[in-house]
Amino acid sequence: MKYKQLVFAKLSFDGTHAWYNCPIEEVDFLKVLHRHTFNVTAYYEVSHGDRDQEFIMLKRDILDYLRDTYYDEKLRTHSLGSQSCEMICIELIEKFNLYKCIVDEDGENGSEVIK
Repeated sequence: MKYKQLVFAKLSFDGTHAWYNCPIEEVDFLKVLHRHTFNVTAYYEVSHGDRDQEFIMLKRDILDYLRDTYYDEKLRTHSLGSQSCEMICIELIEKFNLYKCIVDEDGENGSEVIK
C-alpha cells in the first residue's frame, strides 16, 4: 500500500492587517488595522520516511521569509496590509511548494488551503 506522507511545521508570528473593503456592517470594525497572533501549520509532501524536507528547516525558512517580507522595524511587527488568512496560505503554498497550509488568527478562526 502506498501512503501519502506529509511533514508539517507549526509557527506563530504577530502582525497587523485590515479588511479595508469589508462589506458586512456587523463586522465593519475589521476595516480598521488590528493585531493578531497568526498561527501557521505548513504541510509538505515527502516521498519516503527519511524526510525529503526537514521540518525544522521548513519552519525556519518560513519564519525568515515572513520577517524579510513583512516585518516593519518601526512598528516592530509584521505589517500584512489587506492580506487575509487565505491569502497568506496561498502565498506560502506557492513560495514553499507546500501541500497544504492552515493560518488562523489567535488560535480561533482561520483558513485551510490545499494545493
